[in-house]
Amino acid sequence: MSHIETGNTKLSLSVLVDLAEALEVQTDDLLFESQSDGSSLRRELTNLLESCTTQQLRIITDLVRAAKISLDKYAANDLK
Repeated sequence: MSHIETGNTKLSLSVLVDLAEALEVQTDDLLFESQSDGSSLRRELTNLLESCTTQQLRIITDLVRAAKISLDKYAANDLK
């Protein structure tokens, strides 16, 4: 790792993929400083939801819906 960080060794594609897998992130997350479109966060959320039971998904959906309504409400108040 230190050789890659200091530029003494070039990073191969296979090592990049291995690093991303070890860190449980997409390779784009390592290559680009930030993704302003939120795609990385959406992928993370999708990965978390894949292991949920139906009951857990219902609860999470209710929580997200309530949070979104509150966020929209407060955002609208901030515009006034």
